[in-house]
Amino acid sequence: MSQDDTTGQIRQKLVDTKEKLAKAGHLLTGGGGKDRLPPGQREVKNWPVLDLGIQPEIPLESWELTVDGLVENPVTWNWAQFQAQPQQQFLTDIHCVTAWSRYDNHWDGVSARHLLSVVKPKPDARHIVFHSHDGYTTNVKLEVFNDEDVLLAHSWEGKPITTEHGGPVRVIIPKYYFWKSAKWVKRIEFVAEDQPGFWEERGYHNEGDPWTEQRYS
Repeated sequence: MSQDDTTGQIRQKLVDTKEKLAKAGHLLTGGGGKDRLPPGQREVKNWPVLDLGIQPEIPLESWELTVDGLVENPVTWNWAQFQAQPQQQFLTDIHCVTAWSRYDNHWDGVSARHLLSVVKPKPDARHIVFHSHDGYTTNVKLEVFNDEDVLLAHSWEGKPITTEHGGPVRVIIPKYYFWKSAKWVKRIEFVAEDQPGFWEERGYHNEGDPWTEQRYS
């Protein structure tokens, strides 16, 4: 059996397991959160690694981010152009749908609001689809992406984000479960109609607010 076949089998097994958990309503508590910890979550000090069994290595010299769809000024940035954008620092918590939360994560990157100011979404743009190098997609409303704490992060705790955690660049949407914060992002597409992504088509909630336990559809 080839390595590609083995990787494909592992990926499918992971997907099948998560689909079953979604159907069963795994981890749903119906209870309330406490302070900074949403319902059903536990605080961790490490940063667990979760993916689809593929961790694409993207050399910086060939990395690109395309932002297109319903925008006035579509762009494709290489690494130097991305780094030339205004850089900001953010401090946020992480809440993963698999029931762990990590407080006080320090990020460096480009704010979503800066990106929006560059590409200028058209009036009929209402939703965004993130496309990743591993074939993953996920969706959010434009108004969610336009929040003050959303960013395209290249560094975590003062160091470049590692491949296993979605580097060179990943999306960070702190107010939603972390599956919405796409790793290895390569394209941000603005669309008029909602387009559910990989997990949203497999039983996960279309939005993902941890405080109301929007884990599954």
